[in-house]
Amino acid sequence: MDDSAVHSGMRDMTVGTPAGHIFRFALPLLAGSFLQQLYNMVDSWVVGRYVGDAALAAVGVGFPVIFMFTSLFMGLSNGGTVVIAQSYGAGQMDRVRDAVDTIYTAFMAAAIPVTVLAVLLVDPILLLLRVDESARQEARTYLLVVCAGSVGAIGYNLNAGILGGLGNSRSTLLFLSIAAGMNIFLDLALVLWADMGVLGVAVGTIVSQASSWLFGIFYIRLRYPAIAIRPFCRRFDRALFRQIMGIGLPAGIQMSLVALGSMVVMSKINSFGEAFTAGYNVGYRLDQLAFLPVQSLSNAVTAFVGQNIGARRLDRARSGIRVTVAAAVAWSALMAAVLIPFGAPLVRLFSSTEAVVQAGSAYLQCIMPFYGLFAVMFSLNNAMRGAGESVFPMVDTVFSLILLRIPAVYWLADQFGPDVMYYGIGVGWVLGFLLTVVYYFSGRWKRRILPADRPSGPNGIFPPKNDPRTL
Repeated sequence: MDDSAVHSGMRDMTVGTPAGHIFRFALPLLAGSFLQQLYNMVDSWVVGRYVGDAALAAVGVGFPVIFMFTSLFMGLSNGGTVVIAQSYGAGQMDRVRDAVDTIYTAFMAAAIPVTVLAVLLVDPILLLLRVDESARQEARTYLLVVCAGSVGAIGYNLNAGILGGLGNSRSTLLFLSIAAGMNIFLDLALVLWADMGVLGVAVGTIVSQASSWLFGIFYIRLRYPAIAIRPFCRRFDRALFRQIMGIGLPAGIQMSLVALGSMVVMSKINSFGEAFTAGYNVGYRLDQLAFLPVQSLSNAVTAFVGQNIGARRLDRARSGIRVTVAAAVAWSALMAAVLIPFGAPLVRLFSSTEAVVQAGSAYLQCIMPFYGLFAVMFSLNNAMRGAGESVFPMVDTVFSLILLRIPAVYWLADQFGPDVMYYGIGVGWVLGFLLTVVYYFSGRWKRRILPADRPSGPNGIFPPKNDPRTL
């Protein structure tokens, strides 16, 4: 590893044990994701245990709505990470400075219009989602407050993207620790002591996120004074912005569409009443927590494959992908063995209402048998992104999680009732898995690798262009 790599904190994954690199890279990501899920689950636990099922349903309705509005900025963050990493690795600090200024200028220009739009769309979205009358007012309160304060969550993601580009994946844990600690304290203080109900949960969420964002700005200014964040500098490089969005926009579009699909599914879920919605919310939180290690491994393999493709080490890329898929499948099997028999007791930690427990455990019973297939699909799609193939993973995700899943969920609910409707999610995962595996082993995704990266001889690291061999 050269001196610049050591100084920047970047990890050279082209040498050493593939499994060691992937697991060490994934651990900070896992810890950060766990903290995010922790304070989300604390929200659900506090309102479920101390406010009521209507509040629990209201908090569950809010997640996909907020995620849809913030996805475009998350695409900006993802694109910024790549551009900053490339520029920093090349020693082009002026370009890093320009990228940071451009990202924040775009953010500050768009934050207020997007926030206003989100607030204005709260009532139409609640109508579209068919939120039960008993939970509608609390859902409206929660969404209005969190949409109005979403700038904190967006700002945190931008800071995390900047630090990721600089090779620093650990400091985001500090930011998230601040957010998680404040959120837990504020939830307990505002709900239990101030008796503010779902309004207290919403206020606690936006205050903790804003604090994490502002601390991140302070930290980056202190740690990296050469690129100190200046939110109101109004320096904007159009060519650089086009490059950032060219990388990040497909991911942002995918996340927005997936969130929209989740909202359409939730519309059907909400039609079965407050208790069913609350149960789904708890089951979904447990599902998200169980999937965190797979998500972190998949993000790690993206970086691993990218570095080794650039270094013309397809053999190492193949080893890393095998390790990732094997670990993801093993973890999925373990989670299925835990959540299928113990789903009901875990849901009961959040609500003692029997209808909520039944609805939450039904969700877990339906999706967990298909968990391993989704883990393989998710891991391979991220590996292909690392090699430069970004179109197929987006199409595959949209097709399996939206175009197939939604009709399947609605049809099963109408034909067989709500307790089996979640098998429609598994149907989407099965087809997404099959498409991903077929496309991966076809080798067509390798055409995204630049011709200059292909050795021409049969003994080169890459097979010749017309060689049928694949990873």
